[in-house]
Parts: sequence; C-alpha cells; structure tokens
Amino acid sequence: MREKGLYRKMIDRILIIVLDGLGVGELPDACDYGDEGCFTLGNIALTLGGIELPNLAEMGLGNIVPVKGIKPADNPRGCFGKMLEKSAGKDTITGHWEMAGLILDEPFPLFSQGFPREVIEPFEKAIGKKVLGNKAASGTVVIEELGVKHLETGSPIVYTSADSVFQIAAHVGVVPAETLYQWCEIARKILRGKYAVGRVIARPFTGTPGCFVRTPGRKDYPLQPFEKTLLDYLKEQGQEVISIGKIYDIFAGCGVTKSYPTKGNKEGMETIKKVLQQPATGLIFANLVDFDMLFGHRNDSHGYYLALKEFDCFLPKLYDILQPGDMMIITADHGCDPTMESTDHTREYVPLLVYGKKVNKGINLGIRGTFADVAATVAEIFHIEGIKNGTSFAREVLNKAEL
Repeated sequence: MREKGLYRKMIDRILIIVLDGLGVGELPDACDYGDEGCFTLGNIALTLGGIELPNLAEMGLGNIVPVKGIKPADNPRGCFGKMLEKSAGKDTITGHWEMAGLILDEPFPLFSQGFPREVIEPFEKAIGKKVLGNKAASGTVVIEELGVKHLETGSPIVYTSADSVFQIAAHVGVVPAETLYQWCEIARKILRGKYAVGRVIARPFTGTPGCFVRTPGRKDYPLQPFEKTLLDYLKEQGQEVISIGKIYDIFAGCGVTKSYPTKGNKEGMETIKKVLQQPATGLIFANLVDFDMLFGHRNDSHGYYLALKEFDCFLPKLYDILQPGDMMIITADHGCDPTMESTDHTREYVPLLVYGKKVNKGINLGIRGTFADVAATVAEIFHIEGIKNGTSFAREVLNKAEL
C-alpha cells in the first residue's frame, strides 16, 4: 500500500496534449463502424512513401506500432503505449469525456439523412425563417452549394456530418454573429432526449459566390457531461484546470478555471508554451485541432504530415520549459484517416506517450483498456477520489528514485 499522496510529492502539474484525430490502427470493432483498414498514422506514411518524425520517434512513437519511416527507439525518451476507446462512438466529445473518466454506453445520435421535422419545425418557428440544406454535408461544400440562396433569402444553412452535430452556417453580412449564436442556443434547447446531438456549432462565413470562406467566429454549444469529470474533481480540490483550444467547449466549461481559445495548431502550441512558463499547479488540457479539422476530414495526407512535422519540431521547445515537477501526456481522441474514402472520424486506437524529468524512460505501457486510464492516472497522482473508470499507470511511469 502506497503512502497517501506519494506521487503528489513528485508531480505538481500535468499537461495533456490531444493531437486531434491521430489514430494508430483500427480497433477490434472498427468493422461495426465501417472503418475496416483504418490506420491514420500508418496509412499516411504508406501513402507518402514513409514519414520522418524524429522527436516523436525518440519519444517512443515508433515503438507503439510499425509505421513506415519511423524506427522504434532503442532507448525511448518517454513511456509509450496505445489506448482502446471503450465508449460507443468515435467523436470528439466521446473521446475527451472518456479521457476525463466518463464512458458512454450509447453513442450520440447521428442524422445522416438530415434532422426530422420534430427538430426542424420548432427551430424554424423559433427563428422565424425556413432552413436551407438539412442534410449531411461537408461544411465548405455546402456553403458553396447553398450560399447564393442564403444571400437571397437570409435563411440559415443547416447541416450535419458523420459526427453528432447540428451545424448552422450564415454569412456575416446577412446574419450578425450574435443572431447566429442566438439561433444556436435555440437549437441546443430543442435538441434534447433522443435528438441530443453532441454539439450545436455556429459556422459563420464571408466572401462572395465562388469564394466563400469560413470566419474564425465558430462557436460550439455542447452537451454538459452527464456526471462529474476529472476536471470537476480537480477544480473542487482547488487545483488549476487550464483549457487550451476547444477543451472548454467540449466540457461546456464544466471544471475549467481558465480558458485559452485558439484558432489552430500554431496558436495552440504558442499558448501551451506561454502557460507552461507561468507558475501553477494542476492540469493543463490542450487540443490541437488542425490534424482533424483541416486535413483528416479533407482527405489531405500531405497536409496532415506537415502538421505532424510542425508539432514534432515543437517538442524540443517543450522539453526546455517543462519543470521538474511537470508530466506530459501526448495522446488523441479518435482517428481521422485521410486515406479512407469517407471523410468521417475512424474507430482507432490512440497513442499514449508520457514524458517528464521524473518520469521513467522506455516503459512499455501496453494496450490500455480505456482512455479513462488517463483520468485514473491523474486522479492517483493528485489523490482525487470519484473517478469510477480506468486503471492508473502512475506506478509504471513515475520513478521512485526521484523522491
């Protein structure tokens, strides 16, 4: 039996970086999701004839699974493994919630044929306008298809995707941002019970026909977690819970003490650096969204690889500013294989890389049975009770010799 709070003497702060959509091979039930053969990282490497990510390789990425061009490290800088998603589904919220200790028995509802009249009619009545679209579509494609009609009528473009989302697109010159956000709040109240999608998303855009582009004014309206998560327990204990990127939206702000929204990977990485250089204890939870949003969903393997290279070059900068009491966990929330015919997320294992000055090196953490092992580990280190799911790997990664 370990002394109460033993690991707390070693670790003051934990940084979790989610490389959104970086899967490392299909899960055993991938066929149930139509994802046979998915392998985000490996298929990108095969498509490009091999890839080089020297810092991630040194961390142990190539020790997790064979990837063309990434050699296993003889002496990995970090601990390595992969995690299985136990929840039903393969969307962003499901993956992050599981990482924070919640496991979903049922996936969020999908509406690949559009939303039923029980949703659309009360929404149209509430906003005083008919909707355009109401189908599953790519966001960039649907605004080109329906943008002119939207300009003529002022009607919002409503669409969904392979994710559990209700998205509303509107031109900023036709619908002010605050009006669009009000419409999203109305939709969020309607989308309950069996229609409770994971997120309602505002998608403002600008430009002219043939040249429509999204603006940075996206805003998400997610469901609140159905139980307390790791973030809530940390906050209740008086710890800082700092969110970077879309983490705040994913958890509907629950448990977050400070939030730094970002517009993409570059700003996200700069924000991680800035936050790490500030004195604090607790959790820093960051999501780098470009892998998924800009490249996975758009079947762009080369762009995905360039984004991975950018993060790989960023790693040494992190090593330099991590403090002795810091521990870093690098993982993902699902796959998003750009080589698949679909543009959907893919049902995959996600990588698990753990590093810190007081963290053991080269430990194979194996295949973890749930993403909730992350929550269980953070909970054990900070001596938090209440996390029901997951198995901590704190004993495996922390070096007693450093006490």
